Amino acid sequence: MWSIAKKEFRQFFGSLTGLVAIVVFLLLNGLFLFVFPDSSILDYGYASLDKFFQLAPWILLFLVPAVTMRSWSDEFRAGTFEILATRPLKPSQLVVGKFLGAYAIVVIALLPTILYAFSVQALAVDKGIDWGGTIGSYIGLFLLAAVFTAIGTWCSSLNSNSVIAFLLSAFMCFILYTGFNALSQLPALQGNADYLLQKIGIDFHYQSISRGVVDSRDIIYFGSVIAFFLLITNRKIALNQ
Repeated sequence: MWSIAKKEFRQFFGSLTGLVAIVVFLLLNGLFLFVFPDSSILDYGYASLDKFFQLAPWILLFLVPAVTMRSWSDEFRAGTFEILATRPLKPSQLVVGKFLGAYAIVVIALLPTILYAFSVQALAVDKGIDWGGTIGSYIGLFLLAAVFTAIGTWCSSLNSNSVIAFLLSAFMCFILYTGFNALSQLPALQGNADYLLQKIGIDFHYQSISRGVVDSRDIIYFGSVIAFFLLITNRKIALNQ
């Protein structure tokens, strides 16, 4: 399993595309947070990374599919899946290995953003940054990235075209992140149904953790969604063997 994760990791950074994807992710975050006036935290009035945590999920909607789109599709296209299947590993180990390799890449992309917190703290004039809330928000962001990675690896297992895998992954992440919240705003669903729909969506639980309160129900939700997509990916890979 770990050999698969290492292979996925090395394969991504073995080409210029991987480095470009991460650099673009960090560059976009930096521009939105420190340069563009409508979203600059320098004009926010107090030391907070709320703007970053509102923005980051939308950029992850493109970064994570870019990381995961070749996970399985390239194996199918190049005919190396048959070689991979001959390894003395269960389909579940192959799936988890691919997931861990891709997730490690996303984590590496997110880690430099921690410098934003120290930058804001250094720029604060009066009251410093709320470290408790910031840590809670980062926990939510890393869990959200794990969910997107699980969705992306599943989408990559559906066909041999990495571009289609990217588009499908971005669409699925978008729908599951914000789609249920959008549905809950429909007038016909106002009442008990709107709250239930919100709780099904990823955004509800991400926003809950982003308030700085790490609730076990949110952790269980994220873990369940990750497990579900890894399970159906395992099912797909097992059928292909």
